[in-house]
Amino acid sequence: MNSTPNRIFLIRHAKPLVERKGYFNAQAARQYISDYDTALVEEFVLQHEAIPYKQIKKVYCSTLVRSQLTARAIFGEEVELKIDATFREFERRIFSLPLLRLPIKLWLLSARVLWFLGFNSRDIETFRQARTRARKAAELLDQDARQNHTTVLVAHGLLNNFILRELRRLGWRTSIKGGNSFLAVHLLELES
Repeated sequence: MNSTPNRIFLIRHAKPLVERKGYFNAQAARQYISDYDTALVEEFVLQHEAIPYKQIKKVYCSTLVRSQLTARAIFGEEVELKIDATFREFERRIFSLPLLRLPIKLWLLSARVLWFLGFNSRDIETFRQARTRARKAAELLDQDARQNHTTVLVAHGLLNNFILRELRRLGWRTSIKGGNSFLAVHLLELES
């Protein structure tokens, strides 16, 4: 019997190369989201003592380029990327306030709060649908880790947090809490 616990690594993508400074009107804030979703990422080195780099042969990631670029930078060109829309970040929608100019952080925060409350989901997935998708993602990772012992996802901050909650409901325990910053690493374990 294998005494090593099954492990799931949840890693947030690296910082996208997109300008955040200044004040944005609604149209510029929408453009920022579009730019963010297609941006390259900053160069980085991730040396995390818990990650068994040489053992990782496949990595789950989203359809968004920042998660794929981060996975390649961490695990190399030989790793198989399992690209799946289930692992996309929760969508954001900037509401219309034509004369207002705000820092992008304020646009994103207010858009997200309104979305959580159910007031800002026209033409995008609702919060309820996003939570259901996070549950599906957690079940996929849970199944993979039970079969392969170590599973890695390189995805997005908010999605990773909701997947983390769902994995805990499935019996996984957090052994490393990485926070919410870019390249944050969470490790969950389950006795096999």
